[in-house]
Amino acid sequence: MRHFITILLFSIGLQLVYAQSETCVTCHSKTSPGVVNDWKLSKHSDNGITCDVCHGTEHKTATDFRLAKLPTPATCNQCHEDQVTQFSKGKHAAAWAAQNAMPTIHWQPMSLIDGMKGCGACHKIGLKSDEEIKQLNETHGGHGNASCDACHTRHTFSVEEARQPQACQTCHMGFDHPQWEMYSSSKHGVRNNLQQLGILPESASAPTCQDCHMQNGNHEVRTAWGFLGVRLPLPQDSQWSADQVTILQALGVLDPTGTPTGRLEVVKAADVARLTQEDFDRERNKMIEACSQCHARTWATSELGKGDDMIREADHLMAEAIRIIAGLYNDNIIPKPSNYANNFPDLLTFHDAPSVIEQKLFVMFLEHRMRTFQGTFHANPDYALWYGWSEMSRDLQEIKELAVDMRRNHK
Repeated sequence: MRHFITILLFSIGLQLVYAQSETCVTCHSKTSPGVVNDWKLSKHSDNGITCDVCHGTEHKTATDFRLAKLPTPATCNQCHEDQVTQFSKGKHAAAWAAQNAMPTIHWQPMSLIDGMKGCGACHKIGLKSDEEIKQLNETHGGHGNASCDACHTRHTFSVEEARQPQACQTCHMGFDHPQWEMYSSSKHGVRNNLQQLGILPESASAPTCQDCHMQNGNHEVRTAWGFLGVRLPLPQDSQWSADQVTILQALGVLDPTGTPTGRLEVVKAADVARLTQEDFDRERNKMIEACSQCHARTWATSELGKGDDMIREADHLMAEAIRIIAGLYNDNIIPKPSNYANNFPDLLTFHDAPSVIEQKLFVMFLEHRMRTFQGTFHANPDYALWYGWSEMSRDLQEIKELAVDMRRNHK
């Protein structure tokens, strides 16, 4: 009898839940039909995950819509603990912190930053503090709270969608990280496109972004060199080591004597660089394992080593350009901005750098240096050469000539 009562109570409760959901569906079929349609297509719908599970039960009428809770990764963690735990350890989780750590981010128009129309549109994937979520709720109705929906678009939250390389395209393209353009025109991307079109069979090797960067579905998504292409410990090659020190000084991570600054803690928190040999080796070995699914291990190791070599070559050009502009500061040819921590140009000020020659340096670093080594690692020779190395070479020559003119005019 007790067992029967338990089942009966559960059944009544389930009916009440579905009744509440039907109320949501009836109203939102009129106000936002696309949302309802996507939810109906989802596994959430198939498995009885109703609106209140993610949005709470406080919103009941058309006038109290602000009471609806907007999901955060903690919401998804109720059912997807493994994936959220993995995500929380990876670079995507640090995206919000990385954006806000940029020294001149607050100089941007608020419509771009707070309005999620610029950096925030992608960097909102990162984890946020309770206070930041509260602020987003108050100022933007919660837009930007969530993270998982950056890849698993709401309200279908499709695993199949998130497994496609196009799921990465929205953010990983353009000026400073054109991974989509590199991948889609590489042999990997072309074969995957042919497979999606049905020209190549499903059994053919056609690597996706996820095959390489999310092995076995791991949501960490980390790389050996990190976004900035710098690392500790420094390389054993003395010239490369000196060049990397110069770049780290221009990133504000090291002071003029080579001593770590407070910004190193920001780099650690944002997870944009590997800071121990063990961290680097762990990510490199994961990538070798991924490549070895299709290629010989020795070949994969050799090809990744060529990417390392291209970082070394790019760093030599980059460091020379940085030293030229540091020399202009030291000789009082151009004034060093008061917000710069040392006598090196600050690469993280981006387009807010105060002179044309410093802006040229920022483009050399964030656009052309990135393409040099990212193009190499993504098996795209055109990006590595013409959009990367060639542009860096021309940047350096222009910086040299600008510096000569500035010194001549100063005299």
